[in-house]
Formats: sequence, C-alpha cells, structure tokens
Amino acid sequence: MIFLKQNSRFFRTCVLALVMLTAATGLTGCATLDTMLGWVGFGESSGQETPEALAMEGMADFNRGKYSAALKRFAEIKDRFPFSDVAQLAELKAADSNYYMDRFGEAKTLYEEFEANHPTNEAVPYVLFQIGMCSYSQIGTSDRDPGSAHNAVQAFERLNRSYPKSPYFVEASARIRAARDFLAQHEFSVATFYVRTDEDKQAQGRLEYLLANYPEASVASQATQLLAQLKSGQGVEKTWRRFVPTISLPDWQSFTSAFGLLPAGSGNSGAVKE
Repeated sequence: MIFLKQNSRFFRTCVLALVMLTAATGLTGCATLDTMLGWVGFGESSGQETPEALAMEGMADFNRGKYSAALKRFAEIKDRFPFSDVAQLAELKAADSNYYMDRFGEAKTLYEEFEANHPTNEAVPYVLFQIGMCSYSQIGTSDRDPGSAHNAVQAFERLNRSYPKSPYFVEASARIRAARDFLAQHEFSVATFYVRTDEDKQAQGRLEYLLANYPEASVASQATQLLAQLKSGQGVEKTWRRFVPTISLPDWQSFTSAFGLLPAGSGNSGAVKE
C-alpha cells in the first residue's frame, strides 16, 4: 500500500512536471493541459475545488471591484462549506459585496446575521459600523421619510457605546452629527410647511421639538428666529421663497475636529464608503 501511494505521488509529480514543460515550450493547447491536469487531480476537471480556493478566487474578484462575481464565490462557500475555516470570511465578504453593489438592505441583513452568529468575533466593531453605513447610505432629501437617518444614528451610537475605543469611533461620531443635522433640517422643513399653510401652532411645536433635540444643528439659529416670530403674535411673512430651506446631508468630515482626534476635512482609515 505504501508503495502504491508513493508511486501515485511520483506519477502525479511527473505528469505535473510534463505539463509545466509542455506549457513552457508551447507544444500543447489549453484543452490538452486541462485533460492532463485532470488525470492527476489538478484543474477544473478534478471536481475537488476547496473552500480555500473559492475564497482566494472570491477575494481576487472583490479586490478588482467585481463584486457580483465575488458574491457568487462567497455564497458557494456558505452553501457548500459552512463549517470550513473560511466560512466566516465568506459571510463577511458576502455582506461587503452587497454593500458595494449598493444593495444596502441585503447587506444590512447579512451584517446582522454575522453579528448574531459570531458575537465575539474581532470583526464585530466593523460589522456594527457597516450596519450604520447601510442606513446612512440611504439618507435622501429631507422631505422624504427620515427613517434611514434615525436608523443610522441608532446604529452608530450602539457601536460607540459597545466599542468606545474602536478605530471607527471618530467617524461614527461625525456621521452621527451629520445625520442629526439632516434630521434637524427635516424638522425645519416641516415647520416651514406648516407656516406656509397657516398652521402656526403645528409649526411652533415642530420648532420647539427641533431646538430641544438638535440644539447644535445648523438650522438652530433660523429655527430660533422663526419660533420667536410665531410666539410674538405679529405674524410671519409667508412668501414661498422665504420659507424653502436649503436642505442637504452635511459632509461628515466637517465634524471630525469636534472630537479632538482628527482635523476637519481629513478621513478616518476606518471609512469604507462616503
């Protein structure tokens, strides 16, 4: 038996050497090479692709920006080799692949599954950051449902509470400030709508809520002035142009200096997507 095994290894080595020689000298085609490799258990015809090989192929595609192709590899590892050494990598990179294809709902679900399945994994701070980014990336104009901004704030705050020393703390904090500023702008937009439609009591309530919950917001000064006018009882000018605010999601990097760790305008190495 030992002799047969040794002969088998020797035969495989000889054939592999022959394949390398013929490839180097150009004496054979791809089809012939594949056939010869298949004889000795190499190549596609072997039918013995390992999870490690799939992971390498998936990472190669991922690093080239071929996220759809990478996702197929990672999904195959998850389906065929769920208990392999690279299964957790496949789970994480499958989520990342979806994220970079702007499939934020799918990505968020996969990140949440990773956290639930591997709560002590060292990648959990990154996963929590990415959960926040999935919501943050879906923040739209302020006249739409502000739910994504609320979800982003909650996710980033959870990350910072759980891992205050993580490399994502500063960026998460800055993105919280940006999302909160967006929410304040949304409240101001709603308040001005009520003003234009002569619903002054509703407008006053929204402005008071804005100032109580977002006192640091960029529209706080405008909200204070408008609220004072409403409370004075003297009436407010209601032309269309006067009350349409300029609304946008602020650049999160402009807030980093507030935390004393990064200068304004500079990025954090933990940032993965704007």
